Amino acid sequence: MRIRPLLPVSAAALLGAGALFASTATAHGSSPAATARTVDVTTAAQLKSALAAARPGDTIRLADGTYRGNFKAAGAASASSRITLTGSAKAVLSASGGYGLHLDGASYWTVRGITVTGGQKGIVTDGANGVVLDSVTVHGLDMEGVHFRTSSKDGVIRNSKIYDTGNDGSGMGEGVYVGSAGGTGDKSDNVQILNNTIGPGVGGENIDIKEGTTGAKIIGNTLDGSGLTGAHYDDSWADIKGNNVLVENNIGKHTRNNGYETHSQQPGWGCGTVFRGNRSDLSGATGPDRYGFNITNYRASDCPVTISRDNTVTGGRGTANPGVPVG
Repeated sequence: MRIRPLLPVSAAALLGAGALFASTATAHGSSPAATARTVDVTTAAQLKSALAAARPGDTIRLADGTYRGNFKAAGAASASSRITLTGSAKAVLSASGGYGLHLDGASYWTVRGITVTGGQKGIVTDGANGVVLDSVTVHGLDMEGVHFRTSSKDGVIRNSKIYDTGNDGSGMGEGVYVGSAGGTGDKSDNVQILNNTIGPGVGGENIDIKEGTTGAKIIGNTLDGSGLTGAHYDDSWADIKGNNVLVENNIGKHTRNNGYETHSQQPGWGCGTVFRGNRSDLSGATGPDRYGFNITNYRASDCPVTISRDNTVTGGRGTANPGVPVG
């Protein structure tokens, strides 16, 4: 493992660093600006050490290769000084059971480019705010691919590929899972799911937004439901049980029943969803409903939904179930 300090880029930066040193020097004669590092990693042992020792501003850079084990980061960074874990798609975290990458309280981490495979779950955030997953590949899992939970707020997953999940056959193989079932205490709010390819072979909903969460955005994704099993009612690309969710400009194909669904698993939840500009192909669906948007909990007064006319639905029985306005 090779550690390289980040170098100043200009005389002005040097002067700024000097001023910062003068005002914040520690008893050891160092400053926060001097501690940011690039850590080059080539082995699983080095990766575990780098994750444990990471400090705000650090970049952990993985060489191509397979890193076997379960990897965990627990140190938090900040919005202005993030920690980055980066590598190409050929830098593969390969687990056997457990989580491939667990960001446990690791707020303001960026994970970019790498592949996570094997094990029970792919990438899990617990109590980690502002996590960005960018251009990652997640596949070959017993359960879900990516899970934002335990009030992990303001997370982002974008430009990524998730496929071949839920291989234990339990119907618990969601592509992206936001929040927790069974209550409203998990406030994993404002998670953004942007421009990803989810499926094929996802053994649960492509996206599941749980009750208790607010403000999720599902935009620009390509969703393939060919892996849906029907277990635990997973028969659509996305199941929306949180509030005030935006679902926009997604493309969906291969579903067992519906395109998108909303439910109220808890009173007052599953409301305020906006569906805009989505393209849904329900060809081949065999379920009992077969609507582009199956809104099970619509009440204009206190549980509204907006389905704009620019959504298009091919096949199936129509845009929305009877009684739900479109436009």
